Amino acid sequence: MKGLTDRAGKIGRFFWSGWAGLAGLAVFAAVWQLGAEAYGSFVLPAPAATIQTLLGLVADPHNRLLVLSTSLRALGGFLVAAALGTIAGVIAGYHPAVMRLARPQVTLVIGVPPIAWIVLLMIWFGMGAGTVVATAAIAAVPLVFVGAAEGIQTRDRALEDMARMAGLSPLARLLEISLRQMLHVLFPALVMALGTAFKAAVMAELLANAGGIGGALANARSALDVEAALAWILLSVIALIGVEYGIVQPLRAEAEAWREAAQPWGVRR
Repeated sequence: MKGLTDRAGKIGRFFWSGWAGLAGLAVFAAVWQLGAEAYGSFVLPAPAATIQTLLGLVADPHNRLLVLSTSLRALGGFLVAAALGTIAGVIAGYHPAVMRLARPQVTLVIGVPPIAWIVLLMIWFGMGAGTVVATAAIAAVPLVFVGAAEGIQTRDRALEDMARMAGLSPLARLLEISLRQMLHVLFPALVMALGTAFKAAVMAELLANAGGIGGALANARSALDVEAALAWILLSVIALIGVEYGIVQPLRAEAEAWREAAQPWGVRR
């Protein structure tokens, strides 16, 4: 019973915290409306007209499949980046020599423009879903790597020494102490990586003509349909928010539940 009460409390706080986000969206919509009134509907359609177009797009099952396709491709690239970046970051965080070797590689990957990666991947993998997933993974993996490495490097080594003296194995110290300390740095990096993966996936779809939201944006560009272009952009953002708050943030809440339990009574983030 207590477990159900605690979980209900977490869900309630999660939804209550959304009011701040809604207030931010309201400010954004107000600025958008001012821009629409200043420049006209051909340059910047009003929010109401764009939302009406968005609802018309969502009503078509084919368009819903396009959004799902882009979301799955971006999520696939993100998962690859999360796995590779976390493993490599943990290794580099424990071994300074590996970190020194990896830093130039991370700078190289970040320094290459995404459009250049898309061109290369189109040559290597063709103009299909593989190019989109690989582009999303390449764009996101440096962020995850840096977050994981920074989390390991800044861990409290005194806790590891205490665990070693208590007889915990190296694997137990890694799982119970080091990785838990790493999460407060890793999860913000994962959120940034998820957004980067979605942006890279849409860009790759647009340039590679691989369908999805990117392909729909290319069609809107050809027709000079600004309302449709903005509606598709909003759909990509909604898909991103759905994945973040439907998957990443709940996982973060579960993984960092011990932090809330360790806080003094009555203290909440």
